[in-house]
Amino acid sequence: MGVKLDIKRKLLARTERVKCIDMHPTEPWILIALYNGKVSVWNYETEAQIKSFEVSDLPVRAAKFVARKNWIVTGSDDLQIRAFNYNTHEKLIGFDAHQDYIRTIAVHPTQPYLITGSDDMSIKLWDWEKKWQCIQTFEGHQYFVMSIAINPKDTNTFASASLDKTIKVWNLGSSVPNFTLEGHQKGVNVVEYYNGNEKPFLISGADDFTARIWDYQNNSTVQKLEGHSQNVIVAGFHPSMPIIFTASEDGTVKLWNGTTYRLENTLNYGLGRIWAYGSSSKENILAIGADDGFVVISLGRDDPSISMDNNGRVIWAKQTEIQSTNVKIATESTAVDGERLPLVIKDLGNCEIYPQMLQHSPNGRFVVVCGDGEYIIYTALAWRNKSFGNGLEFAWAHTSNDYAVRESSQSIKLFRSFKERPANSTPNLSSLGYSAEEIFGGALLSVRSTGNTLNLYDWESGNLVRRIDVAALKVYWSENGEIFSVITEDSFYVLRYSSSAFHNAETVTSEGVEDSIMFMSEIQEKVVSGCWVGNCFIYTNAANRLNYLVGEQTFTIAHFNASMKLLGYAAKDNRVYLVDKDLSIISYSLPLSVIEYQSAILQGELEAAAEMLPSIPLEIRPKLAGFLEAEGMKELAMEITTDLEQQFDLAIQLNKLDFACNLAKQSDAEAKWRIVADLALKLFRFDIAEESLLKAKDYNTLLMLYTSSGNLEGINKLSQHASESEMHRLQFMCHMLAKEPEKCLELLIKIDHLPEAALFARSYLPSHTSRTVQKWKDMLVKADKQKSAQALADPSEYPNLFYNYNQSLDAEKYSEKINSKKINASDYLNHVDDLGRNLIQELIDNPELLTLKNVEEPLIDLAQTEESDVKELDTEKSDVEDPVSDE
Repeated sequence: MGVKLDIKRKLLARTERVKCIDMHPTEPWILIALYNGKVSVWNYETEAQIKSFEVSDLPVRAAKFVARKNWIVTGSDDLQIRAFNYNTHEKLIGFDAHQDYIRTIAVHPTQPYLITGSDDMSIKLWDWEKKWQCIQTFEGHQYFVMSIAINPKDTNTFASASLDKTIKVWNLGSSVPNFTLEGHQKGVNVVEYYNGNEKPFLISGADDFTARIWDYQNNSTVQKLEGHSQNVIVAGFHPSMPIIFTASEDGTVKLWNGTTYRLENTLNYGLGRIWAYGSSSKENILAIGADDGFVVISLGRDDPSISMDNNGRVIWAKQTEIQSTNVKIATESTAVDGERLPLVIKDLGNCEIYPQMLQHSPNGRFVVVCGDGEYIIYTALAWRNKSFGNGLEFAWAHTSNDYAVRESSQSIKLFRSFKERPANSTPNLSSLGYSAEEIFGGALLSVRSTGNTLNLYDWESGNLVRRIDVAALKVYWSENGEIFSVITEDSFYVLRYSSSAFHNAETVTSEGVEDSIMFMSEIQEKVVSGCWVGNCFIYTNAANRLNYLVGEQTFTIAHFNASMKLLGYAAKDNRVYLVDKDLSIISYSLPLSVIEYQSAILQGELEAAAEMLPSIPLEIRPKLAGFLEAEGMKELAMEITTDLEQQFDLAIQLNKLDFACNLAKQSDAEAKWRIVADLALKLFRFDIAEESLLKAKDYNTLLMLYTSSGNLEGINKLSQHASESEMHRLQFMCHMLAKEPEKCLELLIKIDHLPEAALFARSYLPSHTSRTVQKWKDMLVKADKQKSAQALADPSEYPNLFYNYNQSLDAEKYSEKINSKKINASDYLNHVDDLGRNLIQELIDNPELLTLKNVEEPLIDLAQTEESDVKELDTEKSDVEDPVSDE
């Protein structure tokens, strides 16, 4: 069987003829050099062109990223090397480099070196830190130099391919080649090194329609790849998969098995002759450039082949190399949530097949590797071969003694203690009667069929337990084998398995035993990876979050910037471990006691939950309180939380006014006092409301409270607070309510509201009108408005202009007497008619009122005048300021 490839097209763009492609090492960017002299950068995730450079009027045949400098370097048919800053688009330099077309550029991975090859048959080494000086020239080829590749295992060595039919290997310190590889019948177009450490290989493609794999230590041909019908322009080893790719002027891309050298796939995207390529281990990307554009494809899964046992021992594959580490050792020092763990990596050995799936047995003693249509079981510690065989897929049973192998779409074999069980002991599995697509392990053997059906089988008898109509992508089982989750494209289901219902069933129908599987819940989330810890399902989702599910409640532990795979949970460490595509491992704290507490709450075992509480760290309790609040247990949530903010919110929700008041005192935050005041008013606790409003400095609400309760003393205190806070409107209102017109007038004068002050004096304090008008005049004169000042009439000088002015002076004295006696707000209805009294008219009708010592009927408001008392003054509209405002 061959390598299982999941080929997906990520980007296809129609452009001018593409002569060179390069991939950015960290960004999802692809560099495209065109025959029309332009260079562009595309983002293959967004499928958009993000940068463009006008390099030359002639073709650009070579272009490379220099990521550590934020550069693009190009070589074109005008014989020039150019460098651009790809962030600013600034051209940094341009200089003549060769005497003929520049065909190829290689960037040294660590040194400030650029190596170029040309049709002038020379290779040159440039140092950009020495002002782009050519520090060495390599001569020896007899025809055009088409390609240069630096050895990744020895960066002091590089290889070159030429149309003189040879490949030469050079050292940077020598101008003559170390050796020459000969074998192609025509010119060689491309050369590349193998990236791994285990094989000293080169690959080349030539005009003889073949690609050759070379052992450069023995100077010999390892394999010749034949199949193209035109010149082979592209050849390379994929950096992260055991795949060799070649492409030709015949318009096809061929993918070959890197182990057997057998052709696995041929691709043709209809873009014409192929001229360029780029590959990256990031997301297993391959890019191909041709006459009519370029295409970017991914060749396999993004998630790495990696597994962790319950004790924190991690094993992973890098191509066919197997490595391991122990996260427990890495977390013995204080582990920080979300930070990369400092791992001590150990080489275990190699694998005979390319691992497309790697998984520990449930007890952690063995590891199975699947790939290339085979499986091999190794011991986890010594990495010794324990068993092997042919199979498309592999699944462990809940006990490590049993496992299943899908041999074909029609047959599944069961094994016990590494020996195949007789087919007649499980006839339902040895001959399925339907087409199986994938199998999953666990307490039951799960088989997904082509009709989007999940078939659950008993490991012992091989009988059908239940058939479920669901398109399952993955199946995860809890440790006790009672609960499992079925992952689909857009959601996942939580189901319960009753083994007693299955084993006690009298008959088994074609759909299995109905009562054996019970539906619990469906969660609308796209799960990427997951595992069960007790009754808690921990998972990562497509939104790059780490969540866990208890009952039907989902809780978020962390957010990520990129996709992460869940490795598992180590109960001894109380930590969840995850890994990214680059095999960087991170962890997050999730105490087992939290999961057990939540499970006990959901099962109604409150006493057991109370016993667990002391073992739960204090910093975790606010999250636990959020869980209890969602379950409607707010009293208990308020008791256990250590977050004062959360405790305060819960106290408010529960109408625990005194407790909330004490919490507000601890923080003394105005926002909290406002909330307490609102609750106190709701509960008619006016004493606490008054205290809270004062501390919240909510003086407007306090005014409402004082006026509603007839609290004159409070109004007087409030006027002082308003004065200190420069809330002039509120201060004015307090003085008015307290029947203190003199203070109202002085406030208006103090804040320079002199027009309002004059009108107020005429209405309420006519004896102060003259001095107020004089101040108004002085202000106008100072503002250079003499005409307006002259237009103002003083009632003491022109009493004839002010109707009943002398009587208003008597009314002022009379109002002082009647306002000296205060009345309660509760008596408002008895005195509401007093608001309409005309004191001037009363004094005209009965002048003896001024001589009375006691006034029997006090007024609620101050003295009033009729509309005719105030004559319209001929003043400029702009001379009268706005009403009193809080300055």
